[in-house]
Amino acid sequence: MEELTFYSYPSCTSCRKTKKWLVSNSVKFNERHMFRDTPTKKELLQILSLTTEGFDELLATRGETYKNLGVDMEDLPLSEVIRLVIKEPKLLRRPILTDGKKLIVGFNPDALKKIGK
Repeated sequence: MEELTFYSYPSCTSCRKTKKWLVSNSVKFNERHMFRDTPTKKELLQILSLTTEGFDELLATRGETYKNLGVDMEDLPLSEVIRLVIKEPKLLRRPILTDGKKLIVGFNPDALKKIGK
């Protein structure tokens, strides 16, 4: 298994629950502060390639940042969505975990049990 990357934000409840689960189950991971060390374009494309629903799976559509955009992301080209996400990482749901082959978005204990298998 490639190293597990854990994109998180410390004050996020789902991130704290996920981190607690990973630590208590002795899962090794590389934690990245989602807002200070935002995923790059290449990393976002890799994450996106692992989704089943595209950006719909990754965007925090109920968040204030998304609502304040006043833009329908479905009308934008992929390159523009990626540019917006890099500029405003709060647009992403949290946490995001990936080992390069699997993807988990949000706190999901059932999916966490399968990581590394």
